[in-house]
Amino acid sequence: MPGKPEHSLAVHKKRIRYLAWHRGTKEADLILGGFVDQHLEKMDAAGCQWFETLFHQADQDILDWITGKTPTPEAFDNAIMDKIKTLDHMKK
Repeated sequence: MPGKPEHSLAVHKKRIRYLAWHRGTKEADLILGGFVDQHLEKMDAAGCQWFETLFHQADQDILDWITGKTPTPEAFDNAIMDKIKTLDHMKK
């Protein structure tokens, strides 16, 4: 049913996956898309909302935060970003 919270979260997760893989730069696609592929199923609504907010930021800014080139702003400096920064999801 369209009004069910599970349905809304499922749709939100599809949007997050799409946005993660269609960033505009290949580097951001690989880092963020790979992370989302591994962690999205366990993510709750708050985690999905965090990604929505993150994806409004410029790719270069996000990459600079991940690589430590510039400090991560407080709004994005959390456990999810810490996991992304490990780049463990890039290992095969």
